[in-house]
Amino acid sequence: MYKSNQDKDYLSAALTAGIGAGIVTTFAVAQGQHPIIALGITAIATLSAIICHQLDLI
Repeated sequence: MYKSNQDKDYLSAALTAGIGAGIVTTFAVAQGQHPIIALGITAIATLSAIICHQLDLI
């Protein structure tokens, strides 16, 4: 009835989250935010998406 956890695609989850967060943080860098902080925000968003994908929250 439910999909099994064996067909998870972590690469696509990481790419989707990274691109989404990257777009937002690119705008923040354009407004004056430090690029290292923007990369940190993108990394945290990507890790959170992978964890949520692993736990079937999304």
